[in-house]
Amino acid sequence: MTTQSATTTIPVSRPFFGPEEEALVAQVLRSGWVAQGPRVTELEKRFAEYVGAKHAIAVSSCATALHLVMTILGLHPGDEVICPSLSFIATANCIVHGGGTPVFVDVDPVTYNLSPERVEEAITPRTRAIMAVHQVGLPAAMNEILAIAARHNLPVIEDAAPAVGAEYFGRRIGAPHGLIACFSFDGRKILSSGEGGMITTGDDAIAGRLRKLRTQAMSMSDAARHSARQIVFEQYDEVGHNFRLTDIQAAVGIVQLSRLPELLTRRRYLAARYTEAFRSLGWLIPPTEPQGLVHNYQSYMPRLKKDSPISRDDLMQALLDRGISTRRGVMSIHREPPYRAVKWDRLLPESAALTDESIILPLFHSLTDQDQDFVIENIREIGSAPRS
Repeated sequence: MTTQSATTTIPVSRPFFGPEEEALVAQVLRSGWVAQGPRVTELEKRFAEYVGAKHAIAVSSCATALHLVMTILGLHPGDEVICPSLSFIATANCIVHGGGTPVFVDVDPVTYNLSPERVEEAITPRTRAIMAVHQVGLPAAMNEILAIAARHNLPVIEDAAPAVGAEYFGRRIGAPHGLIACFSFDGRKILSSGEGGMITTGDDAIAGRLRKLRTQAMSMSDAARHSARQIVFEQYDEVGHNFRLTDIQAAVGIVQLSRLPELLTRRRYLAARYTEAFRSLGWLIPPTEPQGLVHNYQSYMPRLKKDSPISRDDLMQALLDRGISTRRGVMSIHREPPYRAVKWDRLLPESAALTDESIILPLFHSLTDQDQDFVIENIREIGSAPRS
């Protein structure tokens, strides 16, 4: 049995920070402006340039980004938003917080993303939007989804929480392809500021309203108030939120964005090593990267075949016993109490199967080749061990 020190555990994920992040954060702390300010503006500008968007609006998380987007849509009770169940629960929660109802659609078992055929079948007179999730960093089938949306005059929202750096036929996710794209900067994401998020859009009016709503719908920015040469008083003409990003977080994000090409290159290298190693196993299906799409490998999520020599849960436990941390595949939201309904079990078989049969393996920038080899060798040994 391949083992390592019992006190050593290979985590499933680890952010990568260096002295550059520390130095820029120190500058912000010494400046006295730690709330939303000039560093947030700088990050927004740089992020928009990176993805190719006209506007980028920084917020406190991807969940609050999606919440604001639902507000922009003006949902009312009974309004439906189509989305995958195979996603983090925030995807559905934001629809509910925005006053609508999530309508779950099954996914393609190969890409883990929305099945366009299932999307079209789910559209009703109550449908107000389609939310496409670029799951674990692989772009969804945007051309097909956008064509369906156009036929039904529906906006497409991209939950791009894990998708920074991913590309769809030569364009980076966030350009955006749909009306709006929302990103996450939490601790497990490739570009991390601890917490935080970003919204990108090409619509001037939407961008302006999002900037207001994230700051309690205040009529002017803090920067405008503080730089004014005469006394000014702000107004609040609608109900807003405090969904701001701090300059401390933005400082980390600015450096992380400059690191992104290096982070993506390393991640794709490690993912390719996993895929090559697993091709010969026969019971573990590597994730796919369809032609024209660039996967950022936010997570490396292979799937166990139904006739696998070991169950997914037993594999996870066996790896943990050997000092290797993993996670189950992406959750199926419809199995959680707030969203449980009998009809979803019938309509979402692929989502449920993926949740039960997939596993997220360690993948992060500082994962060494040696530690990755340790993970691979243990998976091989566990899968080939005789069963009692």
